[in-house]
Amino acid sequence: MNMNDMLMFLQGSDKKLFFLINHGTANAFFDLLMPFLTVRGFLLFFPYILFILLRACTKGGGSEEKPDLKAALWAVLISFCSFVLTDWFVQEIKQVIGRIRPCNALDGVRLLVGCTQSFSMPSNHAANVFAAAVSLFYLTRKSVSRAGAGYLFLLAFLISYSRAYVGVHYPADILAGALFGAGIALLLILLYKRAVLRYKIQPYTTLLFAGLAAISLFRIYYISHGLLDLSPDEAHYWEWSRRPDLSYYSKGPMIAYLIYIGAAIFGDTVFGIRIPAVIFSVLSSVYLFKLAGLMYKDDAPATSGGELQEGIRGNPIGLSSALLYQIIPLFAPFGILFTIDAPFLFFWILSLYLFWKAVQSEGPGESTRSGIWIWVLAGLSIGLGLLTKYTMAFFYLCGFLFLLRSEKRYLLKTWKPYVALAVGCLAFSPVVIWNMQHDWITVRHTAGQAHVAEGLKISLKSFLEFFGSQVGVITPVLFGMMFYALFKLQKGCRGVRSAFLFYFSVPVVAFFLLKSLQGKVQANWAMTGYITGIIALVRCFSGSSRAPGDGADALMCGNGVKLPAPRTSRLLYFLGIGLALFVTAVSHYPSLVNLPLRLDPSARLRGWKALGEEVGRIYESMPGTATGKGDVLIFSDSYQVASELAFYVKGHPKTYAINLGRRMNQYDLWPDINSGAREMKQGQGKLRTDTIDGIFVKIGEADIPPEVARSFGKFDRETFKAYEKGRVVREYSIFSLYGFKGMVMERPETF
Repeated sequence: MNMNDMLMFLQGSDKKLFFLINHGTANAFFDLLMPFLTVRGFLLFFPYILFILLRACTKGGGSEEKPDLKAALWAVLISFCSFVLTDWFVQEIKQVIGRIRPCNALDGVRLLVGCTQSFSMPSNHAANVFAAAVSLFYLTRKSVSRAGAGYLFLLAFLISYSRAYVGVHYPADILAGALFGAGIALLLILLYKRAVLRYKIQPYTTLLFAGLAAISLFRIYYISHGLLDLSPDEAHYWEWSRRPDLSYYSKGPMIAYLIYIGAAIFGDTVFGIRIPAVIFSVLSSVYLFKLAGLMYKDDAPATSGGELQEGIRGNPIGLSSALLYQIIPLFAPFGILFTIDAPFLFFWILSLYLFWKAVQSEGPGESTRSGIWIWVLAGLSIGLGLLTKYTMAFFYLCGFLFLLRSEKRYLLKTWKPYVALAVGCLAFSPVVIWNMQHDWITVRHTAGQAHVAEGLKISLKSFLEFFGSQVGVITPVLFGMMFYALFKLQKGCRGVRSAFLFYFSVPVVAFFLLKSLQGKVQANWAMTGYITGIIALVRCFSGSSRAPGDGADALMCGNGVKLPAPRTSRLLYFLGIGLALFVTAVSHYPSLVNLPLRLDPSARLRGWKALGEEVGRIYESMPGTATGKGDVLIFSDSYQVASELAFYVKGHPKTYAINLGRRMNQYDLWPDINSGAREMKQGQGKLRTDTIDGIFVKIGEADIPPEVARSFGKFDRETFKAYEKGRVVREYSIFSLYGFKGMVMERPETF
């Protein structure tokens, strides 16, 4: 029997067994029981969970007080995690296998519940219940009887069996699901046991990586399930990655290179574009953890072997800082959205870590070559940050102020900081070369963004808007406590660590506050000023560094000075963390509070995929495309719309952004719509007519611009609305254009 015969035999046996269960075991009692089990059977796990929790509360054991309760809680948590992870992984596997459910594929099925259009292999129900049952059994096996174990597995079996009985799964689906769920549960149990052992040796790194792993898995799930379309900036940077260059109109090339790598590995998909954001967010927390661990290594408790934990081993200040970074509303989105800010934050934090190591590598009067490489690495990191975002230049200003105003000022008289400066400038040189070739266009753009041409003016409105945005993205409680901590440490401790935290924070935020008096400043422009502010906040208020014998009433500075820290401040600190976590949760799931669209910052990330699908439908229906005798130019007057269309229209076509009075953007440096038409006419060796049509998209309900109407023979117009849960999230005007005659192109006058 060859492989095909074996496969057909197994499939035939699977169908026979399915009908045996679905028809052969049918009876009136099962017709009532099985639909309940398939829909509500998971509720029957709760009596077992309640039993083990009550048993743990009423019966202690060992030398510690009621240790069974802790074990029972861990068992419930791991069981829940097994359930959630299994459900997610099985959904992904179903899409790969693509087996049709029996209720959709076979005749004569007794269907007792609804039959969805989702795929069949493996069964989610079977996988989920066996994942939960195996986890609960293994982690509570020493505290329950055999009857308890029998209850768990009988329940898992009956729920799984019900899926074939009600007509929605084959027996093979159920078996595969049960084995997969049990495997996931055993894997998590193994990881849990290893983590427990590791925690005894390196508690802070264990908690850090466990926390980051959980956050990253959530983000991967969030990205892979397409809850948010690409933002216009992400789509535009993806367009850059399709045309690699030394630099680009408004930013350096780093973001394009990183997206190019992600897309090369995972394809031109949302996941391929965004997965680097997850990676850079994790790395940012790791190096923030390492930085705080080095800065406050004398605050780290001793290990069981008596050695101080430092560096990657960390301390509670590093752990709290690294995890707080993940939940503050300003930083949390950059673990999902891959704009320039995700790698920029990483290079800033990495540069902080390397710079701190560099300034601590030698003392006054020392002149060695041993520490030169750390300065070189710091300079390289700063240079890579400059290739990502030009505001990395603030690192030089902050570093200079720190050296000038601290006990490390002697380093300004040595050559090592200037080596770092030279290395950073060398790394940044591609941007300089590109600008020399393009009439320094980035300088003009940056001057336009900074409102240089507008001269000196005072705008109280923009100042209040920016200040309010800073309070909002950090949250009011943490914002106030952060700057209180920075100034309190600088005034009370007056050490090199306090100066480092202060001068890499306050000058950045102060600059943009002053700048907002002159013109509009975006909320994220000052974000690097809050990185060391997080460490200062944790240092002062988390209770991690208290003076011996003073409980929670005093903070011990490195120079022996004690700063008062009222007990109520810690309560306020944790309330601030709770508020930050709530705001971050709402930003991911606005429906939690039924947030109106006008107040929902994620609304601008919805409706783009629907637009791409609609434009793709129109593209396929146009006469030239349908007959193969013509081509279609897809364009807009907005680079955001043009970029989204390039990504979401099937086939990722080349798109164009025409100038109708807007400021300049990257599309103006690439071949324009007339060049695209000439390329289409040439046909690259294919036989074509001269017919070229077009699709023009404009946001909102609008008439066709005269410049566009003159460039085509005739046009049709439609209004398209993208809906989400019955609400209009975006509205577009789509013009189908016929007979392209050429377009008069004017260079934008503003940058």
